[in-house]
Amino acid sequence: MDSESGQDLRADAVAAHSVPAFHRLAGTHVDRAGKGAGGRCVKSDDYARAGFFNRSHRALEQGAREVDMVINIGALKSGRDGDVGADIKAVVDAAHAGSAIVKVIFENAYLDDAEKELACRLSEEAGAAFVKTSTGFAPSGATIADLKLMRRCVGSHVQVKAAGGIRTLDALLEVMAVGVTRIGATATETMLEDFKARKAALEPAAVG
Repeated sequence: MDSESGQDLRADAVAAHSVPAFHRLAGTHVDRAGKGAGGRCVKSDDYARAGFFNRSHRALEQGAREVDMVINIGALKSGRDGDVGADIKAVVDAAHAGSAIVKVIFENAYLDDAEKELACRLSEEAGAAFVKTSTGFAPSGATIADLKLMRRCVGSHVQVKAAGGIRTLDALLEVMAVGVTRIGATATETMLEDFKARKAALEPAAVG
């Protein structure tokens, strides 16, 4: 869901093998295709980095307009800032060459606050468009404390995406209030129905 759009559902994320089929939805209200690159346990070296670039480039050729990558948590926690930044930059370079953007996923459940702040800095320096809390597969997802930290630690040109645990309209409104502009949610239909019901309750009754 996207706070920048008046449409009900603007974005979705799909695996790399599904990008060509998903791209056929271009022109509908579901108009963005994304794919994953990288992972929590990927080795950071020139060979792996080339793999990030190549996978991203292939998905972009197939129609993806956004690329999600998971930061290399092992490298980050080991103090290998240069490797982490270079990994992100490899994906960003591929995305920008295809007029696409990159969202960097931190998996905050595994990081302390200092590591989250560092991940924000490295993502911004590498040119990422978004920093994102989680994939939804970690022990926990988006928290208000983490979202405030991420919003504080990146410039206004970098957006924050909340993913994991946003299951109600009230939760969605709460994260938007701290500066989140994109929400990853599986309970989209429930939230939209709640929104429509609340909106209808505020509309004046028909006369006559």
